[in-house]
Amino acid sequence: MYFFLRHLAIVNLGNSTVIAPRMLINFLVKKLTTSFYECAAHLGEFLVFIVAEIFMLAVMAYDRYVAICNPLLYMVVVSRQVCFLLVSLTNLYGFSTAIVVSCCVFSMCYCSCNVINHFYCDTVPLIVLSCSDTSLPETVVFVSASTNLMFSITVVVASYCNIILSILRIRSSEGRKRAFSTCALHMTAVSVFYGSLFFMYLQPRNNHSLDIDKMASVFYTLVIPMLNPMIYSLRNKDVKAALRKFLTN
Repeated sequence: MYFFLRHLAIVNLGNSTVIAPRMLINFLVKKLTTSFYECAAHLGEFLVFIVAEIFMLAVMAYDRYVAICNPLLYMVVVSRQVCFLLVSLTNLYGFSTAIVVSCCVFSMCYCSCNVINHFYCDTVPLIVLSCSDTSLPETVVFVSASTNLMFSITVVVASYCNIILSILRIRSSEGRKRAFSTCALHMTAVSVFYGSLFFMYLQPRNNHSLDIDKMASVFYTLVIPMLNPMIYSLRNKDVKAALRKFLTN
């Protein structure tokens, strides 16, 4: 559990580091400009971390499913080698997705308007600015987002359905209550994260409102990374004990 939590924290830190400083600079300075290649790098970095987080949540849900539903087989099914393999594949896939999507978006022609209606370089606001045919980039973004989200959500929902069925078999009402409260917090964070991504990337272009999209982006770029430490760590008795010991010393 701590192995995947550590990597989720790294992904959240990277995502927030890419987005938050740039957003704060935009609030403070009057001349809000960015170069073409800087914008491309910004989009690539953002995609690496957001795709890695999508699949890291699925990996963590699977890890919890094995731990709760098959505890005797846990060390065999989720061995150290399997953990490294899952994390490596997640990061590698995020990197490859970022390269493909960024190349598609920045292969378009940008003629006159160069004002991005967003607080960072994202695919949808950049596609809106293009004066060339956007059918290929729109298709790539839609297929990539829908495939990633649907696969990840399927794993998360299937894992938590089995976890809930296992919790219902717990005879102690106090144990069921504690387990349900933890699962409810996890599912709330995951639902807000996936819901905002669905809202941002899986709408038809004609229905897009960039101002509303900016509000949705705040949730999966800043709010959820802020909530994850409280949900996944501060409710854990081992982490609370370690924090209490650190503050005492």
